[in-house]
Amino acid sequence: MVSAYSAEDRSEDGSSSLPDCGDSIDPMTFEQILEMDDDEEEREFSRSIVYGFFEQAEGTFKKMELNLEKRDLNQLSQLGHFLKGSSATLGLTKVKDSCEKIQHYGAHKDENGTRDVLDDEICLHRIKETLVTLKVDYVEVEKKLRQFYHDA
Repeated sequence: MVSAYSAEDRSEDGSSSLPDCGDSIDPMTFEQILEMDDDEEEREFSRSIVYGFFEQAEGTFKKMELNLEKRDLNQLSQLGHFLKGSSATLGLTKVKDSCEKIQHYGAHKDENGTRDVLDDEICLHRIKETLVTLKVDYVEVEKKLRQFYHDA
């Protein structure tokens, strides 16, 4: 199998890999996206998907903030579900996990989606806390991916 990483992306020990992203990015999933690039130098296809995700995420964060103000748990659940799918496609593990929690809280569930939480205030508070974590994790992964695409 030919790696989608160019020689520029090789670490000091010569291996092809993303910058160290810890558990923020699943390299196997992200590699599958990179394998769809026609040109390993330009990476137009994967770059367009990743940068499209950046725009989508930032717009979704704004919608989440507005729906927190409106106290619309159903819409918050839907927004969490929406962004969870996009982030999972790219292998953005921490972002996906936080989005899933928001989805569950918005549906009056605990963070795992297994128990009911009937108190709106508790659900809204948990979403607010999780949104802070989500944004921090997003900024971290955005920075790493912009570096990967040599745009940082």
